[in-house]
Amino acid sequence: MAAAMNGMVLHGGLRAYGGTFFCFTDYARPAMRLAALSKIPTVFVMTHDSIGVGEDGPTHQPVEHLAICRATPNTYVFRPADAVETAEAWEVALTAKETPSVMTLTRQNLPTLRVEHKLNNLTAKGGYVLAEADAKRQVILIATGSEVSLAMEAKAKLEAEGIGTRVVSMPCMELFAQQDEAYRRKVLPAGPVRVGIEAAMRAGGWDRLLLGERGSEKKAAFVGMDRFGASAPAAELFEKFGITADNTVAQAKALLA
Repeated sequence: MAAAMNGMVLHGGLRAYGGTFFCFTDYARPAMRLAALSKIPTVFVMTHDSIGVGEDGPTHQPVEHLAICRATPNTYVFRPADAVETAEAWEVALTAKETPSVMTLTRQNLPTLRVEHKLNNLTAKGGYVLAEADAKRQVILIATGSEVSLAMEAKAKLEAEGIGTRVVSMPCMELFAQQDEAYRRKVLPAGPVRVGIEAAMRAGGWDRLLLGERGSEKKAAFVGMDRFGASAPAAELFEKFGITADNTVAQAKALLA
């Protein structure tokens, strides 16, 4: 499928896309790599993007695949948080001239977080401030995909304790890295502690976000996976592996202490 899509895009006249489970990038990998190497703007739509797959178990739960895709040169890896970010990512993918896109989409239902109209495509920046701190900013939560809603829950809990918290949505690390230094530092200023939240391995760009732009190892934590998943309902798995708003709050408060 992936190789056939590359051929159709090279032929011209249309923009090919196709979809499967994200863990099956293992099978599509040679054609996906060739798309990046050959500058073919194919769109690979990959669903069921985390342990949220649930009872299908660790064989079908991608935990290392985001890192693998992000490590591939000339590839946009999108993990949108809601329908608005998905539409914005789709626009970027369809207008890309020489870069393939990997659209990693969740299985579980998600709330719509972007409810205010914006003229600009914020996803095209790679990352942006979704919600600013109410109190004095002490914490920055950086999240992707389904975990952005968890970041918003954690923000509410931290703000209730007087801890000012900014939430940064990071739908595409590659595009964020392409922004100028001034913009990156505006989104991720020095000073506040940083907590990354993603239901996947920390590898593949997270250290650049948590430690770069004048970040610090002593002021950074990651809420995510460090092993393969398990077979259980999605909600139980997120609780088991600590990918929750409560654990995010605990990590932030530990860094502040």
